[in-house]
Amino acid sequence: MIAISKPYIGEEEKAAVLEVLESGQLSQGPRTSLFEERFAKMCGVDHAVAVSSGTAALHLALLAYDIGPGDEVITTPFTFMATVNAILLTGAKPVLVDIDEDTFNINLDLVEAAITPRTKAIMPVDLYGLMSDMTRAEEIAEKYGLKLIEDACQSFLATCRGRYAGSFGAGAFSFYATKNLMTGEGGMITTNDAALAERCRLLRSHGMTRRYHHEILGLNYRMTEIQAALGLVQLDRIEGFVEQRRANAAYLNAKIESVHTPTVPPGYEHVWHQYTVRINGERSRDASLQKLAEAGIGTGVYYPVPVHCQPSLRGVIGDIRLPVAEKLAGEVLSLPIHPQLTPDELGTIAAEVNRL
Repeated sequence: MIAISKPYIGEEEKAAVLEVLESGQLSQGPRTSLFEERFAKMCGVDHAVAVSSGTAALHLALLAYDIGPGDEVITTPFTFMATVNAILLTGAKPVLVDIDEDTFNINLDLVEAAITPRTKAIMPVDLYGLMSDMTRAEEIAEKYGLKLIEDACQSFLATCRGRYAGSFGAGAFSFYATKNLMTGEGGMITTNDAALAERCRLLRSHGMTRRYHHEILGLNYRMTEIQAALGLVQLDRIEGFVEQRRANAAYLNAKIESVHTPTVPPGYEHVWHQYTVRINGERSRDASLQKLAEAGIGTGVYYPVPVHCQPSLRGVIGDIRLPVAEKLAGEVLSLPIHPQLTPDELGTIAAEVNRL
């Protein structure tokens, strides 16, 4: 089976973890600080705050901006549930607007109409490794005095008009095991706002300014030294990983003719966390999944149920219709794109997709 994802764990990763175990310093420490420093530099920002997951990064960014009960946050319905869960955990209300059919990202043409006196922030999501139009999102946020939080959990090193993911407002990243840069679990908040970064650091560790002195209500969202050690080794590899993903995507775009392949708008650099095609017309997406599985090709559907159709959210936002998100949820199919694919495997993927 050609796996849909395959985390790279080499001898350097194993050695780095063993070194942490032998050091006795397992919780947040010097490796975490170094990981933050290097990550911030690669994103082109002044500050990075390491946390325990991408969800924690989103939650802390919202809390650090004082978003809570009575507030509204505008975001997309076509994302992993963690995006909206982070909003709900603050007590705020997610306000969902439909997506752009070509990029799968939030349709910024619809955002201004969704702004109310209660709107506190806009939270675009960079789906599959392609950034939202963060330049325009930043303009809208500034126009209405809103906070801007970028769910960049899938887009480390992607760019929009020359600026890296995570360099707009506050960025939130995930290092889950299948991400382009992985630490098993883990996350990062990025920003150029020193006060925001300091508040995130306070919130991630029980609100402590120094040991056993708690200034504010906080949480335990710290990163471990094991995660940071893995992240430091992966940072040395990430540019090569991204280069290979881009080469793999270029090959599949050139060879696949039977289905709608992804596009990259001018001025953007995609990092291809997922390579997502659309199965539409007379073909059935579910039947295509079965055929590819029988051919030994792993696939994924990200995401089969839009956020606004999830039972856990119906009581919060009511029964709304977002037709583009609903349509694409029935069409999207992600193919293997990870850097460990061989030329033969890429050829097999393209050939079998063309047989659908």
